[in-house]
Amino acid sequence: MRLVIITQNEPFYLSQNLNYLINNLKNNHEFVGVVISDVSPFGKKESFIKKAFKTKKIFGLNFFIYYSIKFLFSKIFTISVRTLLNKFNIPEIIIDGSINSKKNIELINSYNPDLLISILGNQIFKKPLLDLAPKGCINLHTAMLPKYRGLMPTFWVMKNNEKYTGVSVFFVDEGIDSGPIIVQEKVEIGNSTQAQLIMRTKKIGMKLIVKAVNLITENNLVLLPNPESEKTYYSFPTRKDVIEFKKIGKRFF
Repeated sequence: MRLVIITQNEPFYLSQNLNYLINNLKNNHEFVGVVISDVSPFGKKESFIKKAFKTKKIFGLNFFIYYSIKFLFSKIFTISVRTLLNKFNIPEIIIDGSINSKKNIELINSYNPDLLISILGNQIFKKPLLDLAPKGCINLHTAMLPKYRGLMPTFWVMKNNEKYTGVSVFFVDEGIDSGPIIVQEKVEIGNSTQAQLIMRTKKIGMKLIVKAVNLITENNLVLLPNPESEKTYYSFPTRKDVIEFKKIGKRFF
């Protein structure tokens, strides 16, 4: 199949995970392009200064310093997403504005994808985009859908003192994390920090995307329901949520 990835330029985990994904699919599939959006950790586009100020205000000084240093180290020691694409000779699809605009849909369509793969997608996809590829669009979510739809599921499962979380790969529809599930895996949280849990679930997520792509190729799907009646949904945490997270002994790193 001809694959297009839609993602954002996340500096900490993405390039390593994409490297695994590409290496495990490139022999039987063709990556024809990747859309890379700017990072938007709060679910919307904001200036770098505003993101930094908001991060410090919500998560505190230690969190801000830790991830600022981690960001600087990633710039020096971690291969960037764009460098990774050059390594595999995969073109970047450069869009301007909303991914749902007619111009951008026509641009993505010109690459003739069979399947779209959303990883850290930061826009809600509308029907013309979802209908663009014959095999549809799949997305990775690091929670056991239909529970913990929305933003930062690793934070919320820990704050709610869950013993287990999970990873889901599903077909995207016009809702938020609401499409039918292709594959899913349960994950024990244990004594993990949030950073450790993110790393574990992202790695599992890449393996599940490989599995999902192969199932779609083989036309061997047994979809799992993702019922609205059982959903929970979470948005971005507040400072109060972060204080409660720490109060019950949870750690970010």
